[in-house]
Amino acid sequence: MDSLTQIVLGAAVAEVTLGKKVGNKAMLWGAIAGTIPDLDVIAKQFTDIVTANEMHRGFSHSILFSVLAAPIFGWLVRKIYQKSQEASWKEWSWLFFWSLITHPLLDAHTTWGTQLFWPFEIKVSYQNIFVADPLYTVPFLVCTAAAMFYHRTNPRRSSINKLGIILSTSYMVLTLGTKGYTYFKFEDSLKAQDIEYNEISNRPTPLNTILWTANVDADSSYFIGYYSLFDTQDQISFNRIDKNRGEFEGIMQEEIVQRLIKLCKGWYIIKKTEEGYAFNDLRFGMFSFGDATEEFVFRYDLVYVDGLLTVSQRQPEIENAKEMFTVLWTRLKGN
Repeated sequence: MDSLTQIVLGAAVAEVTLGKKVGNKAMLWGAIAGTIPDLDVIAKQFTDIVTANEMHRGFSHSILFSVLAAPIFGWLVRKIYQKSQEASWKEWSWLFFWSLITHPLLDAHTTWGTQLFWPFEIKVSYQNIFVADPLYTVPFLVCTAAAMFYHRTNPRRSSINKLGIILSTSYMVLTLGTKGYTYFKFEDSLKAQDIEYNEISNRPTPLNTILWTANVDADSSYFIGYYSLFDTQDQISFNRIDKNRGEFEGIMQEEIVQRLIKLCKGWYIIKKTEEGYAFNDLRFGMFSFGDATEEFVFRYDLVYVDGLLTVSQRQPEIENAKEMFTVLWTRLKGN
C-alpha cells in the first residue's frame, strides 16, 4: 500500500501495543516502523532495475525480517529513552514487531504482493485492493489522528483508535468478498460467450473497489474485461490480445527476459518497437479502462546494445491525468 496508509497502520497498531504506557511516542515509533520495510526501494540506486524489482517486497517484507529487526529497533529506542522507565526493551520490541509485520500483511492484499515467507520464493498476493484506496485510508487516518488528542489513559483514545482498525479491517474483508463476487461475474460471462480459458486474474482498478478488471489466459490470447458493481448489462465485453509467443521466441530465451517473465508470473505481452522490444506486465492494467490497444502501465524497454540485451523500466507517462480519471469515473458508474 501507499506510504501514508502504512504510516497510519503502524501508528494504530503501536497505539494498541503500547499507547497506554507511552502515549503519542507509541504512535510516532509505530509510524516510523510502518515505513521501514519500504526502504528496500533504495536497491534501485545500487543495482539494475530487474534485480531491484526482484528484491522489492522481499526480505524486508518477510516474517523473518520482523522477527530479527524488532528486538534491534526495540533496543535502540529503549536506549533513547533510557532515563525513562515507561516501557521496557521487550515492550518496545513488541511494538516494532507488530508495526513491522502488519506492513507486509497489508501489502499482501495488493497486486505486487509480498514474500512473507522469504527466503522461500512464495509471493503472497490476494489482489483485492489497489495500492492506494481512499475508502480504506481516510476513515483509518481520521480515527488515528483523533485518538492522538486524548490523554493516553483516556478510554476514548483507545476506543477511537480501535474504531479505525475495525473500519479498515471491515472494508478489507468487504473487498475480499467483492473480489469473489466479480470473479464469478467474469467467469459466467466467459462461459456465456463460449470463451475457453485457463485462468482468470481479477483485481480492482485505481483508487476504488467498484470497478474491477480481469486478465484471462486463453492459450494463444489474453482477454481483458471490466465490470462495475453498478453495471446493468449482464454480459461483459472482453478485448482480445494475441500473445504472439512464437514471433518473440528468440528474445524470450534471454536470461533477463526469463527473469521478467517469472517476476510478472507469466502475465506479459511482448511487442516490437522502433528501438527494440516492449515487455508489458499485464498485472497492473492499462491507462484506459476498456480499450486494449492502449499502452500498459508497467512496461520494460528491451534494447540490444553491442549484442547485449539491456533493460530499462519506462515510467508511466500520464499526459492528461484529468481525462484518464474522467474515463475511470464514467466507467465506474456503470454501463
